[in-house]
Amino acid sequence: MSESLEFTGERFTPECVREIRYEHVHRYVFARALVKGRKVLDAACGEGYGSALLAKSAAAVTGVDVSADAVAHASARYTRPNVTFIESDCLSMPFDDGEFDCIVSFETLEHLEEQEGLLAEFRRVLNPKGFLLVSTPDKAIYTDKLGNDNEFHPAELYRDEFEALLGRHFPAFRLWGQKLAFQSMIWSLHGAAGTVFHRESEAGVSCADSPGQEAVYLLALCAAAESCLPTEGEAVSLFDDEAESVYRHYHHEIRKNMAAGGLLQERDSEIRELKTRLAEATRAAKPWWKKILGGS
Repeated sequence: MSESLEFTGERFTPECVREIRYEHVHRYVFARALVKGRKVLDAACGEGYGSALLAKSAAAVTGVDVSADAVAHASARYTRPNVTFIESDCLSMPFDDGEFDCIVSFETLEHLEEQEGLLAEFRRVLNPKGFLLVSTPDKAIYTDKLGNDNEFHPAELYRDEFEALLGRHFPAFRLWGQKLAFQSMIWSLHGAAGTVFHRESEAGVSCADSPGQEAVYLLALCAAAESCLPTEGEAVSLFDDEAESVYRHYHHEIRKNMAAGGLLQERDSEIRELKTRLAEATRAAKPWWKKILGGS
């Protein structure tokens, strides 16, 4: 296996841990059932880990990235008989019309101002009966609410902008939301029969077919027509690792903060006691000037 690709913040690498790993790897795991037996384009594949994951169920995967370093790294690290990596700008790819059964492109749109051109190019190289699975952060939550300021995201989208963009190129699409709990959670934004989320509030416990939380990331499954959309997509998908690293990190930090809080309480108590003793000693001591003057 080749050395890891340097993490600059622009693209994920598998050496990253906990939250960022859950989010990125989960999207590809979610896609695996959808791409089974198909010819797949992983557009803006980055380090290549996702293309390698898809290759475990896809017939063939072509990973494309504009970075020569990323493509060289991916080609050396992920040597699979059904995976190929190509250096190319996703706005103008060296493929025939309708060459791929499906396209996967995660966290790409927000990096490009030319979003219309990107979707048009996806539509061109996609089989007319194929589908696109694409994700992007919801600006209202990721940036406005959570305060993220990502220098590599010059063109983030609000949900309505994302839906309008998709609709201009792919008349049929379904949406999922994603956010991190103690697992990465992906759920249908259209609701799903048989799915129940219970949530407690001051009014009591309610149940619904979606979690009622705000999605940080939006995933869309898109096609030229409703009949072209695959039916394999899960209504709810949860992802974590065997070590439960996000939960364990949270638990560790909580315990550490509790211990620190206990130490601070002890110190505060000691300071109060010292202040009290100092005040008592001051009142008991005869002022120096009275000693000099012989006063009582």
